[in-house]
Amino acid sequence: MKTNQMRAVSVLLILFSVFTLHAQMNMGTTKDHIMVMPADIKWGEAPPGLPAGSKAAVLEGNPGAAEMYTIRAKMPANYIIMPHYHAVDEHVTVLEGACYMGVGDKYDEKTATLMMPGAFAVMKAGTHHYFFTKKPCIIQVHGMGPFGITYINAADDPRNKK
Repeated sequence: MKTNQMRAVSVLLILFSVFTLHAQMNMGTTKDHIMVMPADIKWGEAPPGLPAGSKAAVLEGNPGAAEMYTIRAKMPANYIIMPHYHAVDEHVTVLEGACYMGVGDKYDEKTATLMMPGAFAVMKAGTHHYFFTKKPCIIQVHGMGPFGITYINAADDPRNKK
């Protein structure tokens, strides 16, 4: 693994660990029983691998570890995640608003699929895809960690723009 990738994974692990600890301390979570009420969700800044402007909340697990996790993400209007892939399967459910997802190495709004509340998508590990909104949207993402994001074009990675 390249040094930049290792650094990015380390930062993601730390951020998700902090989100997880905070979530468990504030939602009455026990090892065997998790119930999360909407009013108890503590939103924070999304990990640095995502473009600025989105918010995230870990509902269960640690996305930075090799374990099951569930996160929610709030995306503002006109939010774009350029073509990327993940090392593990990504399961996405649209909870509020709408978003668009497309498959491929190139960002193309014309070929993306509109996903309304209740829509569900699975991007298998290594699938090149992209995401965007036209209006605000809340999604839920779950899967087996560790979660990470690799952009097809390194110039699209927000971690490289500092």
